[in-house]
This record gives sequence, C-alpha cells and structure tokens, in this order.
Amino acid sequence: MRAFLNRNINIILALAIGILTALAAVLLKNAVHQISAFLTGYMRASGTWYLYLVYPAIGITVASLFVRFVVRDDISHGITKVLFSLSRNRANIKRHNTWSSLFASAVTIGFGGSVGAEAPIVMTGSAIGSTLGQLFHMDRKTMMLLVGCGASGAIGGIFNAPIAGVVFTLEVLMLDLTMTSIVPLLISSVSATAVSYLLMGENIVMFRFENFQPFNLQTIPTLIILGVVCGFVSLYFVRGLGVCERFFKNVNNTYLKLIIGGVTLSVLIYFLPALYGEGYDAIAILLDSQHPESLLEGSVFKTLFVESKLLGAAWVMFIYILLTLALKIVATAATNGAGGTGGTFAPSLFVGCLTGYLVAFLLNYFGFDTPEKNFAFAGMAGVMSAVMHAPLTGIFLIAEITGGYDLFMPLMITSVVAYITILPFERHGLYARRLAQTGELLTHQKDKTVLTFMAMKNVIETDLLTVTPDMTLGEFTHVLTRSKRNIFPVVDASKKYLGTVHIDEIRNIIFRQDLYDRLTVRLFMTVPPATLRIDDTMQHAMDAFDRTQAWNLPVLDADGRYLGYASKSSVFNNYRRILLKYSDD
Repeated sequence: MRAFLNRNINIILALAIGILTALAAVLLKNAVHQISAFLTGYMRASGTWYLYLVYPAIGITVASLFVRFVVRDDISHGITKVLFSLSRNRANIKRHNTWSSLFASAVTIGFGGSVGAEAPIVMTGSAIGSTLGQLFHMDRKTMMLLVGCGASGAIGGIFNAPIAGVVFTLEVLMLDLTMTSIVPLLISSVSATAVSYLLMGENIVMFRFENFQPFNLQTIPTLIILGVVCGFVSLYFVRGLGVCERFFKNVNNTYLKLIIGGVTLSVLIYFLPALYGEGYDAIAILLDSQHPESLLEGSVFKTLFVESKLLGAAWVMFIYILLTLALKIVATAATNGAGGTGGTFAPSLFVGCLTGYLVAFLLNYFGFDTPEKNFAFAGMAGVMSAVMHAPLTGIFLIAEITGGYDLFMPLMITSVVAYITILPFERHGLYARRLAQTGELLTHQKDKTVLTFMAMKNVIETDLLTVTPDMTLGEFTHVLTRSKRNIFPVVDASKKYLGTVHIDEIRNIIFRQDLYDRLTVRLFMTVPPATLRIDDTMQHAMDAFDRTQAWNLPVLDADGRYLGYASKSSVFNNYRRILLKYSDD
C-alpha cells in the first residue's frame, strides 16, 4: 500500500486538489449570487435604485476592513501573486489564501464590486495545492505542479470548463510541463468540473448558445475587423487599468483610498447599473433576452432617453453600452484600489461581450448581415485572448461556458487576430506584465526560466581580498602573497567600491622595488565596464556580461558598497545545478 501511495502520490493529490477547489468555487459562486440576488431583488421590487450609491461602498468597506484587520496581508491581484510564487517563492503560498480570498471577494462582488471571482478562486485553488504540497514536504518541482493543479481545478470548477482549466495553466501560469505532468492537471480540472456539475446541476452552462447563425466564409472579413477592434480595446483595457491602479497606489492614506474608490464606484454603478458585480447578468441579458433594452433597467438612461423618446432605443443602447465599456476599467480599478478583492478575468469577458455587440451593431447599421450574438461571444474570446496573451484559453473557455462548440472558427479567427494586434504594443499579458517589469517572470523559454530561479546572492564570490586606494605598491605586494585570486577590489574606509586591480595589467611593475613607495593603488586600479547590484535579476546580470564581454563583475549593495564578485563561472555552475535539479526525469 505504501509503495502504491509513493508511486501515485501526485495523482492522489491532484484528485484531492480538484475536489477541494471545486467545493471552494461552488461556495464562492453561490455566495456571490445569493448576496447579489438579495440586494438587487429588493431594489427591483421597491424601485429604490438609489441603493446603487450605497451597496458597493458597503461591500468594499467590509472587505477592506476584513483584509486590514483580520487577514493582515495583501490578497489582491491573485493570479499575479501565483505567478510570483512560482517564479520567486518556491511555489509556497500562504495558507490563509485557502479561505481569505473567498470571503473578501464574495462580499466585494456580491455588494456590487465591479470585479471577477476567477482570480480569487485561482488564488484559493493554488493555495490549496501549495498547502498540500507543504504538508507532504514535496520538492519545488512537485510544488509547482500542485499549484498548477489548483489553478487548473479553479478554472474548471468555477467555469465548468475542464479543457480551459488545463490550457489556462499552461498559457497564463506558463508552466513548461511534460505529458507526465499534464496528467495531474487533467485529473484536477476534470474532477473539479465533475464536482461542480454534481452540485450545480443544470447551471453547468453559464450562457446558453441558441438561435445562432452557422459559420460561413463570408463572415471572415467582419471577424477580422472584430479581432482588430478587440485587440485595440484590449490595449485600452490593459494600459487604462494600469493608469488607474497607479493612481490608487500613489494615494498613501488607506481611508482616503476607500473614500475615493467607494464614491467613484457607487456613482458609476448608479448611472451605469450594468457595472454592478461581475457583469454576467448584463451579458446574459444581451445574449439571451428577447428585449436587450432591459439592460437599461434602473438607469437614468431609461428615463432621460427611452421614456422621453429623445433617441431611438437602439442608439440609446449603443451609447449606454459604449460608456459602460469605456468606464469598466475605472470601476474595476476603483473596486480593488479602495480595498476590495477581485480579479480582472470577468471584466475582460464583460468588455469583450460589449465590444462584440457594438461592432455587430455598427456593421449591421452599414448594411452587413452580422449576427450580434455570435459576435458577442467572439468578442469575449478576442478581448480575453489579447488581455491575457492566451488565445487558446479564450477559445476553449468561451466554447465550454456556452456549449457552443460550433463557434470554434469565429472564436479562433477573432482570438488570433486580437492577439496579433496587441502583441506589438504589449509583450506580456495583464497578469505577467508586473513581474516582467521587474524581471521576475517565469516563461516557457528554458534559459530564462532557469535564470528566473537564480538569485545574485547564490552566485556571488566573497573570497577576494580588498585593498584601499592609498595603499602603496609595496603594501599591495604583501596582500598579493596572501591571495589565491588575481583580482583585488578597491574600497574606501566605508567599503564603498572604487575600482579593481587586475594582476595581469600590472605584471610589468609588480617586481620593480624602486616603485614600491612611489605608486599607490589609486594610480593603477581600473574601473570595470559595468557593476551589478545585489537585487539585480540574473537576466540583467547575463545581459551585462554579454554587453561588456567581461568575465567578472563587482556586486554592490544599494548604497554602492562592495559585497563581492560575480563571475561567468559561478553563474554557469549555478545554472547547471538548477537545470539538472528541475530537468525532466
């Protein structure tokens, strides 16, 4: 029995992770739905739409206080944190993430926070995988796999999309896995989907794909147009969200952030109720309802334009949807910036649906026969693919959550075109760009992946003897007799690095005793072509070695004090050790 467990431990853990993650996903989905249905149901029954000004602020306030005084840790940007954990933290995720994101995101989204539940559940699933890995004392390679199983199960469980769960892990988390490693991912994703299906029943498909128009070659040009538009909308989404997030990051007072974000979110939702929560109800209205103008319910747009007949209903819808699309990033950033908890997964789907609907509306206005429902689905795949730099995830996710596998060709065309459109402007997806900017991003390229695992402190050499700039040549020769190295860092009294003495460069004077008292180290030391910092990434270090063609470079701290030397030899030795450790068996 013990031999069986040892041989199949990864399979057993993957199954357990899938089941636990599915239970967490179902709990979160139901909590968000019940809170939202209770609050908005009361508004519809009583007509008290002004509560849109109150609910979102209450939600993010409760979530913010919970995170600040109970969790006492930053749990926002869940998927980015999973990426960071894989890249830098040995796949160790804090155990409180198995439950903290569930409560905070349920309150945030249920009360109207304009974010998604997918990033929190991915964080939860990954934390479940990491926690089980720590309990069984798994090595780093297995820990990474278990974290991937948690993420795969999270997507499979919350979307009931097992294929998308596996593809998401490979594309977005960028795990470079073999077929042997993919089996646990499949088990985790399928088991999570099965448990979710068992508990959710007929709600397994999020959006019913009915009354669609079959794909034909004549729609390819319009799908290409949609893909290009989705690419630029995605660029707006990524860059605009970054600007808004930096604004809130620069506000140092926590309570001021809460006030600014709460007021901003509440006002936006009051005028544009479609921004309330994840936005899936709004998507369902556009896709499933025979009366899409019901999207305006509770909005001042209905009173000002529809009831007063100032504009036709179709153009009122167009203006309303356009404003909603444009301001979604502000609502999302305000939710997270104020202290709420949620992700940008659902907002990207929401924006994609609106983009597809608007493009279809305009094409039909100019005489094209464009199926709005098909384009809305394709737009969801296109924006998600471009925002996340994950076209396969976008394609399979939309196909699975709609049950519309006949959409594959439109989804593929739109997703690929959107991805190609954004690629020249953004090298990395939304979740990876923060880590890419600091050089901490795990990638599919094995060289860069191994360099990501390496740290400067592990390659630094500290056995070099230092000299001072005022030391005479004679005094220097005494130091030389005690050294086994041929380079000598020059530092001042405060250990600040000044230069280096290379024995090969002073061989012509080293034995001239007549110069021993006349020359000082300051006269024959040289300044290296570059220096490294202790917090530099190894990718930066290798770029410096390649650029300068140097074999050794000094490593300094943030204040310029000498710490040691890094050599190509030490880097290569460390590189080989890590490569062997994490290479496939």
